[in-house]
Amino acid sequence: MGRWRDGTGTLRVLRDTPVEVPVDVRLDVPVDVPLDVRLGVPVDVPLEIAASYRARSRGLLGRDGLTGAILLTPASGVHTFRMRFAIDVAYLDRRLTVLAVTTLRPGRLGLPRPRARHVLEAEAGAMERWGLRRGTRVALDPGPSSAQPPYVR
Repeated sequence: MGRWRDGTGTLRVLRDTPVEVPVDVRLDVPVDVPLDVRLGVPVDVPLEIAASYRARSRGLLGRDGLTGAILLTPASGVHTFRMRFAIDVAYLDRRLTVLAVTTLRPGRLGLPRPRARHVLEAEAGAMERWGLRRGTRVALDPGPSSAQPPYVR
């Protein structure tokens, strides 16, 4: 088993099947769910990786928002004490499969989840737009500017 490193990269939300779109919804009309998610195309999201104790402890504290997502690893639970905005939280197992997705308002405690090894955080509503839900697989790609990949074997 390798260990993770702090860094940046891309989160790819993998879809096995397209999301069902009602017949009366025209594909050229914008809706809440992006077209690429509705058609089953993987969604790429900018990602920060927080693997060190210091980076995990800081997390999203002191920020007014987030572009993309942040991955806390290893982690099985989170809190939103002293945070300024609501977040979506996805608990991932060791194979990067989503175990559960929830939304936490500021000042809340997300209880640890059994089998969770990583926690993915994003602004509230983002994970629904990406099509991220229980059972969805995600993949991580290291950023092009990173000298070393975030996961080292």
